[in-house]
Amino acid sequence: MNNKGSFGHLPEQYSRPQNANIVIIPVVYDKTSTWIKGSEKGPDAIIEASAHMELYDIETDSQVYKKGIYTDGRIEGLREPQEIVAAVEERAGKWLERDKFVVVIGGEHTVSIGSVKAHSKIYKDLTVLQLDAHADLRDEFEDSKFSHACVMARIKEICPIVQVGIRSMDVSEKEFLDNDRVFFCKDIHNTKDWSAKAIARLTTPKVYVTIDMDVFDPSIMPSTGTPEPGGLLWYDVLALLKLLCTKKEVVGFDVVELCPAKTNKAPDFLTAKLIYKFLSYKFGDSK
Repeated sequence: MNNKGSFGHLPEQYSRPQNANIVIIPVVYDKTSTWIKGSEKGPDAIIEASAHMELYDIETDSQVYKKGIYTDGRIEGLREPQEIVAAVEERAGKWLERDKFVVVIGGEHTVSIGSVKAHSKIYKDLTVLQLDAHADLRDEFEDSKFSHACVMARIKEICPIVQVGIRSMDVSEKEFLDNDRVFFCKDIHNTKDWSAKAIARLTTPKVYVTIDMDVFDPSIMPSTGTPEPGGLLWYDVLALLKLLCTKKEVVGFDVVELCPAKTNKAPDFLTAKLIYKFLSYKFGDSK
């Protein structure tokens, strides 16, 4: 029998917590978004779309679901961003202590702070790789230090960061940029070696990845709260993630800011497939 509430709608033997190496944490939250609302519906849309994936991955010749993927209960019902950060940190930390590989799905980008905090307590020598259209380096936005626009400012207080895909920022964020660790889309467009250069900037062996879905170009990912032209395409991102998994130890990741549309399910499926592909690169020996 398949578990319809689980990522991939997996058979029960592969979706029980006791058998799972991987835990998916859905976080229903969209309080600080400033343009198109709806990312709180992202987790359900991803899980619904994931039912339609083929579970065999051609590229890696693997079936990563056989590692066991447990979908935890939603984190929801909280209002203030500090509350959601604390709740995600606690939940992710619980699973990390049980030696699970944790994937957080949002929801808005604020949820990533809690996940990074939890991982940084387990993995002391950590770098965060951010894939995003926006720098998210404001110290404060709309009277909050935990706005989605401040995510990387807070994460940078925890550990080093490398930023990829950036193509939108406020002038106030310039002073917080580390130019050696940011890869603007205008600079990596039509170049071949940018992935290796970005990975080389990750100064620790253990890496956490935060993926804002607006890193993708709106031509393939229109369903975000703040779409920006000139983004990365599917194989650009996959090439980076694949190389990353060969060069570094990915210890966890999150995928955020899908804002699902009723009339276009393709972005929902793309997001679900991205999660499964990333897991396939991480655990590529699953036959």
